[in-house]
Amino acid sequence: MSDESGFENSETDRKKTGIVMPLLIGLVLAAGLGAGGFYVTYSGMLGGNSGEADAAALHGAPPVAFVPIDPILVSLAGSGSPRHLRFRAQIETSPGQQDAIVAIMPRILDVLNSYLRAVSTEDLERETALIRLRAQMLRRIQLVSGDREVRDLLVTEFVLN
Repeated sequence: MSDESGFENSETDRKKTGIVMPLLIGLVLAAGLGAGGFYVTYSGMLGGNSGEADAAALHGAPPVAFVPIDPILVSLAGSGSPRHLRFRAQIETSPGQQDAIVAIMPRILDVLNSYLRAVSTEDLERETALIRLRAQMLRRIQLVSGDREVRDLLVTEFVLN
């Protein structure tokens, strides 16, 4: 009887070992491959010389100049307590166009003030408001500036209180 129970125990141990061993080997291999993949990616072996390509792209980029827009404080109409929007931005342009942009700054401020006063408080509180407002304001500045080169509008302050 003791021989039979010993035989059954050894067979159960083999089954447990047969199940556990492949799982253990798979776990060790997965950890090793993950560590190897991290090292290859982190060390820069994979993907070529991306740092040098970025530096080359930067040197080939056209020169830019920034023209600051005076801060704008807009009182917002709405229910409840009075709310204000504080806005500050810069216009990205080419270096030769700075003086032309500064010359029409009163028109730019007028179009931005008019637009920001027309926007509802609910529109300003949305998560995507800044993206939409930035695109709308950039388009209005481009319309006001005419043939002057206005590349982008960089919002540096947008506070709603």
